[in-house]
Amino acid sequence: MSMTEQKTAWRLRGRGYEFCNCAPGCTCNFSGFPSSSDGSCKAFVGNFIDEGRCGDVDLSGVKAIAIIDWPKAIHDGGGKAVFVVEPATTDEQVDCLAKIYTGQLGGNPWAILGTTFEVAGLVKAAITLEGSGLALTLSADGVGQGTGDTFKNPVTGEPHQAQIVLPDGFIWQKGECGVGTFSAQAEGLDLSFQDSNWIYYEFDWADDR
Repeated sequence: MSMTEQKTAWRLRGRGYEFCNCAPGCTCNFSGFPSSSDGSCKAFVGNFIDEGRCGDVDLSGVKAIAIIDWPKAIHDGGGKAVFVVEPATTDEQVDCLAKIYTGQLGGNPWAILGTTFEVAGLVKAAITLEGSGLALTLSADGVGQGTGDTFKNPVTGEPHQAQIVLPDGFIWQKGECGVGTFSAQAEGLDLSFQDSNWIYYEFDWADDR
């Protein structure tokens, strides 16, 4: 990039819905390595953007889902990703999200994550969220869904609340944790896991200029 060229400024604020094949709590976020049975990281993650902008393009209200299959730990790379957006998402919005999510515009977490996978495709499908708190279902029509719930007290069966706080977390700083089940099939990716990690978080991401 030349001295006169400037990256497009961007910022995304909203809610994240993270399902992955780690054991609940996802130690990747603080120890760096998956707790899945085979050491892989496979994820179904929703981003609901409440307020967002990339240059002059308004991204507020955009919903996106990333389906990502890493063969080992995220930092080992080699992943494949499929992104899902709603049919009403404009070409300009898709272009902005593509540049953000592949790290082209800088700023964490995508400046780091975007170097660890290749994009296998983009799917347009209706994205819905049903339920409340940690008891909810995130769906992409014809693609897949993730269903989460709270931990349960092993004695009483009552909801058991758990949070992970990561002051230096680069994806999120506070995650509300539970147990989830998810499956997704798109553009050659085929994931299906039960009773694995499910985390809800709020995000505020921006370029690093």
